[in-house]
Amino acid sequence: MLGSILPFNEETADRVSAYCEKHSHGIPDALVEHWEWTRTRFPDADKMSSRLQGSWMIFTARDRKPKRILEIGCYSGYSALAWYEGTRDTKAEIVTLEYSPKMIAASREAFKKYGVGDRVKLIEGPAEQTLQTLTGEFDLVFVDANKDGYAGYVKTILDQGLLSPNGIILCDNVFARGLTIGPDCAPWLNDHVRPYWNGCGQALDKFSAGLMEDPRIDVLLLPVFDGVTQIRWKDGAQRA
Repeated sequence: MLGSILPFNEETADRVSAYCEKHSHGIPDALVEHWEWTRTRFPDADKMSSRLQGSWMIFTARDRKPKRILEIGCYSGYSALAWYEGTRDTKAEIVTLEYSPKMIAASREAFKKYGVGDRVKLIEGPAEQTLQTLTGEFDLVFVDANKDGYAGYVKTILDQGLLSPNGIILCDNVFARGLTIGPDCAPWLNDHVRPYWNGCGQALDKFSAGLMEDPRIDVLLLPVFDGVTQIRWKDGAQRA
């Protein structure tokens, strides 16, 4: 296959997603419960990662065995719970940042319910300010917050040397439902949310272009989920 993406229509894409879930090790029952709770409680729950993406997080954490994880954007705590599950053996410290009081309350409720407070630390406030206060290195960084902040978040992480020498940054939703690529790439998107995602797409297009200009890093943008960009230090790169 010379291309990178099969030309699925919306119905077929749903079938493929279901097929992938069926043939992947799923998320634990506690994560299923929390995913369903979030989906039914919050009208913007489409911002939450999918069940399959939760499986990917667990798999990735088990594979890379990080000692410290930084998450920018906690939402209801689903992804932090997935990172926790994926690092049960390594007992990684998980630092997650959130700005919304509503989602801070939801996350704290979830973390207490599922007993993950021994390794999950939620820091409240604007991420751009919190990042300035962090010390040490993180082996895995997951960026899933306001899309117009991605460029600044990643730059701060790199400039301050918060990414470990063999660490990886994973930036979620870089396709912005398709609108990063072009306004005609999301005909299925509801007109009510289209202006929001269009703004996100414009910001993420600039973000992706800017990454290609940074000589310190290797970048790989993968057409999975809503687009995931992987970032690592170049071998021999000058770090902070």
